[in-house]
Amino acid sequence: MLALDIGGTKVAWGLVRVRARRLSASQRGSVPTSAWEGGPEVARRVTELARRLVADNPGVDGVGVASAGVVDPASGAIVSATGTMPGWAGTPLGAALAEATGRPVAVLNDVHAHGLGEAVLGAGRGFGTVLSFAVGTGLGGALVHHGSVFQGDHHIAGHFGHVHHHFAPDMECSCGRSGHIEAFCSGSGIVRWYNSLRGGADPQARDGRGLQELADGGNALAATCFERSGYALGEAVASLSNCVDPGAVVLSGSMTKSGPRWWDALRLGYAAGAMTPLAGVPLLPGALGGDAPLLGAALEFLSREQ
Repeated sequence: MLALDIGGTKVAWGLVRVRARRLSASQRGSVPTSAWEGGPEVARRVTELARRLVADNPGVDGVGVASAGVVDPASGAIVSATGTMPGWAGTPLGAALAEATGRPVAVLNDVHAHGLGEAVLGAGRGFGTVLSFAVGTGLGGALVHHGSVFQGDHHIAGHFGHVHHHFAPDMECSCGRSGHIEAFCSGSGIVRWYNSLRGGADPQARDGRGLQELADGGNALAATCFERSGYALGEAVASLSNCVDPGAVVLSGSMTKSGPRWWDALRLGYAAGAMTPLAGVPLLPGALGGDAPLLGAALEFLSREQ
């Protein structure tokens, strides 16, 4: 089958083979999303890409899609989306892809797909209930229970970045509210936080990589930001774990590459907040990398075809 991962920066694709209940992605590729051109143009390019790939690979029997935005899984339409991709909300993505390819289509939110891939085929394999966190430019996630993503009545379950935290009462979140952990636990958030706190002796950080270099180079404020951000996220992970009782927590994204300082703080925060029966729940780095949303989209397609 064809799997697509539509993000704000790029549209990745892969051909996914199913053999003896094992999935593997091959012949991967990607094209720029060019999100600033607007949702209708992005949809046109995505459907043309899918049409061409299916024409070149006539054995493709379906299309699984991981897409940015809130997705109505029944229709594959984009219910709502952020300003990162103007005009993406309202796009009848599933119907457009089905018409372009002549194949059945299943559409899932990209972070949900990522969590599903990791839970079933990646770091969370073998656990019944998995909490998945994507800690990158933003902060999202998924709750996967026995191979199914919990979506909620409005299809937005997994917006873990919008949990309140006492470190951030006056920090504005991407959603427009204040006090959410995304405001200082995400990659973009921690950079803004550092820059808002720095003194004259602290150089400005342009991005997460630059902030990481400052921390590794001995800048005390940068190191503290990573430690406090990791600890706070650990507390939030513990609170959510107390609510849903996972067998494992999987964390992926650029922030998870911040090194032992961040991971140690995360585990300390988790230990401080987790109930005693959950103290031993493993906090695991994701194992699938960029294949996670592609494989998750394929899994979702297969589950609907059964």
